[in-house]
This record gives sequence, structure tokens and C-alpha cells, in this order.
Amino acid sequence: MADRSLLEPPPASHRARFAPGFGKRVLLTVDTEEEFDWSKPFQSSGHGLGHILRIVKFQEFCEGMGVVPVYLVDWPVATSAQAREILGPLVRDKKAEIGIQLHPWVNPPHREEISAPNSFAGNLPPDLEREKFGRLADAIEEGFGCVPRIYRAGRYGVGHQTARMLKDRGIAIDSSVRTHHDYRAQSGPDFSNHPEYPYWTDEDRKLLELPLTTCYWGMLRRQGALMLPLLRRFPRLGGALTRMGMFERIPLTPEGTSKEEAIRCIDMALDDGMELLVVSLHSPSLMPGHTPYVQSEDDLDALYDWLRGAYGYFLLRGVKPVTVEEIIDSVAV
Repeated sequence: MADRSLLEPPPASHRARFAPGFGKRVLLTVDTEEEFDWSKPFQSSGHGLGHILRIVKFQEFCEGMGVVPVYLVDWPVATSAQAREILGPLVRDKKAEIGIQLHPWVNPPHREEISAPNSFAGNLPPDLEREKFGRLADAIEEGFGCVPRIYRAGRYGVGHQTARMLKDRGIAIDSSVRTHHDYRAQSGPDFSNHPEYPYWTDEDRKLLELPLTTCYWGMLRRQGALMLPLLRRFPRLGGALTRMGMFERIPLTPEGTSKEEAIRCIDMALDDGMELLVVSLHSPSLMPGHTPYVQSEDDLDALYDWLRGAYGYFLLRGVKPVTVEEIIDSVAV
């Protein structure tokens, strides 16, 4: 049977279940990438990696909370001697895991025009997407001495052939779907109708989709799929509905989401029976000035405070940290 496209919402029967005793778990993912100006056109070179040293402090922070983060590395990081020196021992000691993140505009081969549409790897010709991905996977295996089992498309840019590409390489988990988000205005994918829970992308249950956790909150939360097009037409309406407690979309990330919002999202997810949540952030946010979310040391302190508060609340709600390896071992097939 042909693989389903990652762009298609799955049937309810594809919802993934986990082994007894798995409980409620949370995975911390870090899009580990080069520094670039998010407001400017994409470029294939001239990027910095100065923040990579900040991973040392971040990793110590994670270990203090009992968290094993998964670093989803792209080409500039995978080929950085400094990144290999910092992350390699963590992977060998099972204090961290490595996954793949494809930023096509910095990943060879460069046969496409560098543009906003082509920043979504799924928009590229399938053979070019596959070749870029293959070179990156090879670089990660060589540089970090491990075989990555989880993938995230940069900018969440999956395409119709991405699932087959991942399965052919032995990737067990895709985490590119950003539930309740629509990137069509930027020539990207539409995930507005995808579910929040993990699900199988294929009938033979070889590739698990692990969406980035995003929750609807408020009196109109059950009408989320109907609300999003309305909010796109009337942007100011979103703020008004949030202030009235009627409707809010909350991504589970310290980037642009407050601790209070995160706690509401956690409550909604658990109340809806979610077994596995995904927290995400970008590694350049570990140094001020590289993302819109962290422009000062105070912003960086707030990011760490968010993580401290969120994981404290996970503990109160009985949600334990999980690793990619544990997910693969525990998902029922």
C-alpha cells in the first residue's frame, strides 16, 4: 500500500498507543542550527555558530532536571568540529540524543534557487530533497558516531515524498508536523487539521509522527479548525478572544509562550488524554540576539525560568521526561 503523505491528516485508526506503564511523558527537542536573521532573505553561507558553546550550560540545566534532550542538528552544526566535540560525548554517555533537521538553503547540494518557497524542503524536487537529506544523515553518523532515528524538517517543510525518504533511511519518528498551524501563506504546508496526538503515517507502522504540541484553550477550543481561517482574515480578533478567555492557540515552547499559557496547554493536553507531549525550542535562543524570542540576558533568564516552571508542573501532573529511544521501544505496533 502506498505511503500516506505527511501533509495529509491521518484517519483516527492511525492513533499510536503505548505499552502499559508508559504513563504520561514529555520529550524536549532542540532545533540545533546556525544563526541567521529571521527577518532577511535566506542565504547559503555567512552564518554563525557562536551560541554552540551555550549548549554546555543548557545541557547541565537539563541534566539537573533529569531531562535527556534531543538535539535536531542541521548541516552547519553537523559539520562543526566544535559541535561534535560538545555533543559527541553527551550522546556516547546517553545524556543527550541526536536527530536530523534539514535546512535546505545551507545543505548541499545547492541546485535550487534559494528562496522562501524552497526553504521548505518538501517543495524541492524529491530527488534533491532526498540527496540533501542523505548527505546530512551521513555527516551526522560520521561526526557523532550514532544513527539518528528522529527527523524534523526545517520550517516544518515536509512534502509528499518525505515519508518514503525517511523510511528508506530507517528513520523511526518524524516530528515535523506543527499541529494547528498553517504555513500556506509562506508557500509551506497546512497542518491546521492534523491531530495533536502521535500517530502512524503508514499502514505498516514503520514511521511514527510525533507532532509538536500545540493546544487550543478557551470556550471555543473545540471549534479551533473553524476559528483559524477567521483569525487569519481578522488578525485583531485573536487578541480580543484571548483577553475574553474565549479562544487561544498555545504552542508548548518557551519561545513566545508564557509560563501561564504553557500550564494551560499542559492541562488541556492531559485532560484530552494525551500520553506524549513535545516541547521545542531553537538552539540560537541560548544566546541573546539570534532569535526574536531572546534579545537580552533577561530574555534568556526568562527562557530558563519557563523551562524550570514547565518541568516543575510536569512533575506535579505526573508527567515524566522521555527519550526517543524509549518512545521507539514503548510504542505499540
